[in-house]
Amino acid sequence: MKKNTSVWPMMVLILAIGSSLLLLGCGGGSGSGDGTASSVEGVISGTAVKGPVSGATVKAYAINNGLMGAQIGTGTTDAQGDFTVSIGAYSGPVMLGMSGGTYTDEATGASVTMQSGDIMTGMIPEAIAGAVMSGVQITPLTSMAQAMAQAMSGGMTAANIAAANTAMGNYFSVSDILYTHPMNPLTSGSGSGATQDMRNYGMVLAAMSQYANTIGMPFSSGMVTAMMNDASDGIMNGMMGNTQIMMGDMGGMMGNNPLSANAGTSDLASAMTAFMGSSMNKSGLTIADMQSLHNRMSTSDGQIQ
Repeated sequence: MKKNTSVWPMMVLILAIGSSLLLLGCGGGSGSGDGTASSVEGVISGTAVKGPVSGATVKAYAINNGLMGAQIGTGTTDAQGDFTVSIGAYSGPVMLGMSGGTYTDEATGASVTMQSGDIMTGMIPEAIAGAVMSGVQITPLTSMAQAMAQAMSGGMTAANIAAANTAMGNYFSVSDILYTHPMNPLTSGSGSGATQDMRNYGMVLAAMSQYANTIGMPFSSGMVTAMMNDASDGIMNGMMGNTQIMMGDMGGMMGNNPLSANAGTSDLASAMTAFMGSSMNKSGLTIADMQSLHNRMSTSDGQIQ
């Protein structure tokens, strides 16, 4: 998978999203991709999960020539993190961006506000004009895949979107990160009715929150930003290209310490073990139920493929 050695930091994406809103000032997006009016309404619905995110704003953007284009729709998540966004008659690749809202942190059980410098994103390779696309997930893993596709040669093309989504799923043993709903390990007995994909997905997200707590990060949404930066060059090694990722101002951290080279590999596996042995894990699952994924992360060389 060919990567572009010039990688955009996530802050550039955040600023680009904010700038597009100021310039466009658009709402629900009832027009087509070229700005012409149409009675045909395409719809994207799904769930924003970092723990379910309540009261967040979800915006849909056209993707033109591999880059984020005009805003084509907007919506708000409910208490379960569910959202619905109308995108008019647009057809083509779509990027979703989620900001704001609150979530229950898996590691602590606290209600936490998404920090203004943190966003979650996701990509749909091809929206069909007038179609209803349901069950779409916006999560830390779809966010990492989006950062990776953005940095690939050609940017967020349909082919790169599909490749990045698949590679990120392979890395965390989730067959489809875009349409698999993560299990919520804070819900009592949630593991019993969940597929292994759902279990893996939910426990990886919980491990990220646990790792954030372990390193003293007050707001675990900052770990999403750190992991997006780490994944952007296609290898989890604490680097963004040749640049060390520094944690100052991420998730309210004091001090500008480097992200561990093992943050996305063995450190994350250790955090999963810690979470699953804690009282916060209400799923009914033990580390034995997650052994395959745990072993994979423990021995990973960080290559996302």
